[in-house]
Amino acid sequence: MKFSYNWLKDYIKGKMPNPQKLVELLTFHSFEIESIKEIRQDFVLDINVLPNRAPDCFSHLGIAREIAAIIKNKFQVPSFKFQEGKKLQSKDFVEVKVENSNDCPRYTAKVVLEVRVKPSPKWMQERLKVCGLQPINNIVDIANFVMLETGQPIHAFDFDKIKSVEIQNPKSKSASWRTKIKTIIVRRAKKGERIKALDDKEYKLDESILVIADVKRPIAIAGIKGGEATGIDKNTKNIVIEAANFNQVLIRKGSQKLKLKTDASLRFEHGINLNLVDFAQQRICYLIKKFAGGKIVKDLADFSPDKVYQKKIKLNLNSIERLLGVKIPAKVVKRILQDLGFESQVSGSVFQVKVPTRRLDVSIEEDLIEEIGRIFGYKNIPSEFPQASLIPPERNEELFWEEKIKNSLKELGFCEVYNYSFLSKREKEIFGFKDNKMIEIANPMSSENRYLTPSLVPKLIKNVKDNLRFFNEVKIFELGEIFKKGKTPKYKVPLCEKKILAGVLVKKGGGDELFYELKGASEDLLNQLGISNVWYDDFKATPEDSLVSMWHPGKCAEIKVGGEEIGFLGEIHPRIIENFGLKEKVFIFDFDFEKLENLALEEAEYQPVSLHPTSIRDLAVLVPQGTRVVEVLNIIEGVGGNLVRDVDLFDVYSGQELPEGMENLAFHIIYQAEDRTLKSEEVQKIHQKIIKSLEENPSWEVRK
Repeated sequence: MKFSYNWLKDYIKGKMPNPQKLVELLTFHSFEIESIKEIRQDFVLDINVLPNRAPDCFSHLGIAREIAAIIKNKFQVPSFKFQEGKKLQSKDFVEVKVENSNDCPRYTAKVVLEVRVKPSPKWMQERLKVCGLQPINNIVDIANFVMLETGQPIHAFDFDKIKSVEIQNPKSKSASWRTKIKTIIVRRAKKGERIKALDDKEYKLDESILVIADVKRPIAIAGIKGGEATGIDKNTKNIVIEAANFNQVLIRKGSQKLKLKTDASLRFEHGINLNLVDFAQQRICYLIKKFAGGKIVKDLADFSPDKVYQKKIKLNLNSIERLLGVKIPAKVVKRILQDLGFESQVSGSVFQVKVPTRRLDVSIEEDLIEEIGRIFGYKNIPSEFPQASLIPPERNEELFWEEKIKNSLKELGFCEVYNYSFLSKREKEIFGFKDNKMIEIANPMSSENRYLTPSLVPKLIKNVKDNLRFFNEVKIFELGEIFKKGKTPKYKVPLCEKKILAGVLVKKGGGDELFYELKGASEDLLNQLGISNVWYDDFKATPEDSLVSMWHPGKCAEIKVGGEEIGFLGEIHPRIIENFGLKEKVFIFDFDFEKLENLALEEAEYQPVSLHPTSIRDLAVLVPQGTRVVEVLNIIEGVGGNLVRDVDLFDVYSGQELPEGMENLAFHIIYQAEDRTLKSEEVQKIHQKIIKSLEENPSWEVRK
């Protein structure tokens, strides 16, 4: 918004800061300045007025009031007193009809007779040019001048060009009493109506656009642009001055639809004080009388159904100190309020403040405190640390261990997936889930979402199928909810909800060694969670399990801590894999998250890395097919004791070279002591002891 520096000076009594200093003051106390430019003997300030301050500061008077308050000078209201005629009244010439008060809450019309249309004074033309408006004639220029000065858009109609209906004064039959009353109607445009505006363009109107009309046609687009038919020209003698208040939403939408934005529409769009109409009418009449002559008819033709009164707000000095962090004396507070145009009375530490109706942005105590703070100067408020007790929030254990698990699996090369918690009828049948444990959706979005899922495994296998098209290896996990029929206190229906952690490992061409790779990953995860005493037991189906288990017989295990089962590890049954169109072996771990959370420990016991070298021996054992590897591992680790640092199964082989029904398990055994370097003889002695213990099983053979 552009403002003239010389124009602003007119409203401030005393010395005005130079333009550069004024820019700095306004930036620190009110608004940012986009630019400052010297034009002839003046400076134009492009001020970024915030939308909430548009009602009072889209005007030179509003900005001048701000400057006066900042520099502590007196604000001067311009002259507006003039002499009206005593006999005739505006309502004898004009009547105003508003069809909908929501569209136009205030409309006033003032009649001025026998004006002289001519060029406006040069100083006025210069100020209009500085603000980006072109001078036209004294009547139009004065209307634009008052709009820029007060923020109230003004429009002048040629009185004699408004269509009228001739009426007879009912009190007299004399022809001399016959007169023409001009009727101004504020209404919505009719479909198909058109108007030629003052910019020489014709606009097509519809019912969403508000117009000013006479008895026959639209004569202006309300709040946006005047019509050419009633425009002021050199032959104009009598005028009607419009000062009104229109619905801001209606004006904005009309402006957008017509693609016509004007200085008037910009102000109406942001809202205008309803009472500003009166001052603007007085000010324009004063200037017309001074620069265009004429006879100003008494009173207004006024449509004003609702009155607007000043808001009253209580302001407590303690609230100022609490919000701003500084104690401001009562006399300083009173002076700031007075400089900004607020009336106030103080009683003790409480002010009773009357808010001027032009300040549409001020409605609560905090708004007043903000006004006081910015005029007082934020730079005058000392920086101090707050006096408060900072209490850290209570840790959410569930979220903490969720993040711990996710980060641990991420470091192990797994990617997290998110799936819908629904299951299709086909997936239910593939896995053999029992109907009495399934929860059916009353209004499923599709057949694919018919049931709440009782396991994360079905969707994870579908993820595997989708991803194997692009990758040779899939390592994914999901931490999500499963649902079964049962009793849970937080639900009124028989529903049991449980959080489960499940992970999948699949490789193209991968064999049973993936079981041990996934076992190693799950052990690493449990170790990261501080869970020890982990062992593996045979999987035993319970009556709660499906009739056809999802796990491959002999290739699955229960993961236990002490005597409590916390999850499962194993290969998915080939029958299920085939139903998903897969050929690869799929290995999955499945943990009860609540049990993991209860067993997890944040404390960890760290052991130093041994400085002594390792010694590795390979060992192959021929065992009957179906023998659990854990049985072999238990013997190796039990006999080797602390000197066996790790055992890795690196090969499982069964072929024609081996006896029928037998398979070969090959292990790396890593020997290491914490306090010394093991001698070759010592390692060999322990290794032979392990071999001897393995051979005690008559069906096993250690291949030397």
